Amino acid sequence: MINFRRSTAVLLGLLATTALTGPVPARAGEEPVTEPPRVELVLDVSGSMRAADIDGRSRISVAQQAFNEVVDALPEETQLGIRVLGATYRGKDKKVGCQDTQQIVPVGPVDRARAKDAVATLRPTGFTPVGLALRSAAQDLGSGSTTRRIVLITDGEDTCAPPDPCEVARELAAQGTSLVVDTLGLAPDEKVRRQLLCIASATGGTYTAAQSAEELTGRIKQLVERAADTHTRAPTVVGGTSACDSAPLLAPGVYADREAFSEHRYYRVPVRPGQELRASVSMALDRPVNRDYGVLLRATAADGRELVRGADAGSGRADVLSAGLRWSATSDDEDDTVAEQSAAPVVEPTTVCLVVSNSFAPRPGTAATPGMPVELTIDVVAAAPGPDGPDLGRGWVLLALLTVAGLLTGLIAGLLTRWWVATWREN
Repeated sequence: MINFRRSTAVLLGLLATTALTGPVPARAGEEPVTEPPRVELVLDVSGSMRAADIDGRSRISVAQQAFNEVVDALPEETQLGIRVLGATYRGKDKKVGCQDTQQIVPVGPVDRARAKDAVATLRPTGFTPVGLALRSAAQDLGSGSTTRRIVLITDGEDTCAPPDPCEVARELAAQGTSLVVDTLGLAPDEKVRRQLLCIASATGGTYTAAQSAEELTGRIKQLVERAADTHTRAPTVVGGTSACDSAPLLAPGVYADREAFSEHRYYRVPVRPGQELRASVSMALDRPVNRDYGVLLRATAADGRELVRGADAGSGRADVLSAGLRWSATSDDEDDTVAEQSAAPVVEPTTVCLVVSNSFAPRPGTAATPGMPVELTIDVVAAAPGPDGPDLGRGWVLLALLTVAGLLTGLIAGLLTRWWVATWREN
C-alpha cells in the first residue's frame, strides 16, 4: 500500500471549496488503529499429509513442529486462531467429507498451551475442502477496518470444488473485506502451485513452496510478523463510473475498486490553482490473461480534453501493472470564467477526471467477474515551481540572437580549419 501525506492547508482549502461548490469528496479513513492484528492459520489435515517426504518425516509432523515454534514466538498483541480441514471424517462419502472443516482455536489472545495441544492431536484423515475452509476462516476473523491475514498450509489441490478456492478468494477480495491470504505449499506439484498462487494473488498475498521444516517454520513466522507490520487501515472501497459527470468525487487517499476486462472507470478530483495532483494506479493480475496487456491512467478536463497520461504494459507473466501521473493547475488550464469582484473572491477548483483503463483479455475458461483488483492513490500538494532558465526573448529579438550566434560559430570554425590545414601542409 502506498503511503500519502497531506498538508493542513490543502485540507482546509478543499473543505472550503466543496462547501461552496459541491459535495464533500470521499475521504480515506484516518482514525488511529485501535484493533490488534488478527491472524488465522488454516492447516490441511487430509490423508495426503501422511506422506513422509520432507526431511524423511511426514508432512503433518513437520507442520505440527512449525506450529509449536510459531506459537512460542508470537507477539503478545497478536490475536490468533487455528482452523483445520479434512481432520475428522474418515469415511468415503464425499458429500460429508467435503464439509469437514473446524476451528479448533478461536481467534483471540494467544493461549500457547491450548494452541499446542489442539495441533498435537491432529491426524491426517479425509478430503481437502480448501474453498470452504477459506470462506469459514474469513468469517472467523470477522469484520474490521484493518487488514486481517489467513495463512493457508496445504499439500494438495482442493478435492471438493465447488466452491473453487480461487473463486472464493476473488469473492472475498471483491467484498472489500480487508483480507489477505498467504499460501504455503508442501508438495512440489504444478497444479497445486497454480491454485495456491491464484488464491494469494486474488487477495494481495504471497505464495511460497516449503520443502523443509526450517523453510516452513521461518515462513510462517515471517507471515505472522508481517500481520503486525501491515496492520494499517485498508484502502477505502469506492466505485468508479463509466462517465466523468457521475464519477465519485475523491479527496487525497488510497482507494480500492474492481475493473472489468477492457473497461474504463472514471473518478473526479478537485484541484485548486497552485496545487499539483499526483495519482497512481496499480492493477493486480489475479487470473490468467492473454499476452500483451497494459494499464493506462489519464487525467482529463471536464470537457474530455486530455491533460496528461501515464501507462504501463507487459507481455507474459507479471503480478502487478502500475502507472502514475502529475498535473499542476494553472490559469491556462482552467475554464474561462471571470469571478465577480468582492472583498474575498473565491477561486473555484478545477475538477480533474481520472480515467483508469486496461487492455486485459481473459484466456478461455477464465472467469470475467468480479473485475480485476485496482488500487488508486491520490494526493494533492502545493505545486513545485518549475526551474528558472535564461530568457532568450521572442520574435525578432530571438531570431537576431540566433543569427549572430550562427555567424560567430561559422567564423570560429572557419578560422580553426584554416589554421589546421596550414599547419598540416607545413608538416
